[in-house]
Amino acid sequence: MKIIECVPNFSDGRNEETFQSIITAIKNTQGVKFLNLEPDPDYNRVVVTMAGDEDGIVNGAFNACKAAANAIDMTTQSGEHPRLGAIDVVPFVPVKGVTMEECVKISEKFGEMISKELNLPVYLYETAAKKPERKSLSSIRKGEYEGLEEKLKDPEWIPDFGKAVFNPKLGALVTGARFFLIAYNVNIKSTDVSFSKEIAETLRESGKLKRDNAGKVIKENGKSVRIPGRLKEVKGMGVSLEKYNITQVSMNLTNYEVTPIHIAFEEVKKEAEKMGVEVDGSEIVGLVPLEALLKAGKYYSNNEETDENKLVDLAIEKLGLSTLNNFDKKNKIIDYMID
Repeated sequence: MKIIECVPNFSDGRNEETFQSIITAIKNTQGVKFLNLEPDPDYNRVVVTMAGDEDGIVNGAFNACKAAANAIDMTTQSGEHPRLGAIDVVPFVPVKGVTMEECVKISEKFGEMISKELNLPVYLYETAAKKPERKSLSSIRKGEYEGLEEKLKDPEWIPDFGKAVFNPKLGALVTGARFFLIAYNVNIKSTDVSFSKEIAETLRESGKLKRDNAGKVIKENGKSVRIPGRLKEVKGMGVSLEKYNITQVSMNLTNYEVTPIHIAFEEVKKEAEKMGVEVDGSEIVGLVPLEALLKAGKYYSNNEETDENKLVDLAIEKLGLSTLNNFDKKNKIIDYMID
């Protein structure tokens, strides 16, 4: 069974009618399942999660976007979060039995369909990008909705689908394919956030700024010098969690095949031990692919266990995923939510 996740971001975080129309559109589509909707009224933005097979995910995303297009008008919209249009970004993510290349094709099919249906410019990003300067979402978003009309006049920014004509109501849409992002936090038994910050800077791929003995940032040719971190495809920072009197090394694992969950956890433990502080479990924010936990289970069983349930339970135990809140595998593992 092929499972593709889609996580569209819409520029309305306050209107319940908008939310319900999007949810209804997804639920009325065959081959796709609505999983989650997280509105942010301060940013005036809502993130929706759905998953399904190849046809279902395209049709689900298409119907959800049509519903949002009917409800959102960018001429009266405002919000703190960067955005290019009413349907800001629609990423397709391989979860099970599907390749990144297939998700690129899915995003292209969706992009062509939605550009014709809604008469709006569509750009491809991440793995689906046709040009290097369009790989980054922030590059495509530069100037945002307010600068889009002028941007469309630039030959360098002719859309991948649709005409280079400004749509005042909807703006433009970005779609593409990317890897599954796992939001993963490791708990540090200390209220001093400096430990978590130091660990995050040591491990994350971008590393930390290099300083001289006086603590001043070292620069070469006018640019700050950085010491690379140990873990590839990892973003991280230290944060306080006052509710539990702890801090966390808060990470985004942007490719769990490059840096798996269990490696991130064990590396945090190593750094914490050097500093004389203790790790007390971890948490996964949002959903996680089954494969990621099976990898952890195999690691902790020294590749001796083969039973799926036992591997998942072992991963939950060894990673301490229920330390702060109960980790319900039926509602946290995306594969189980789809089955």
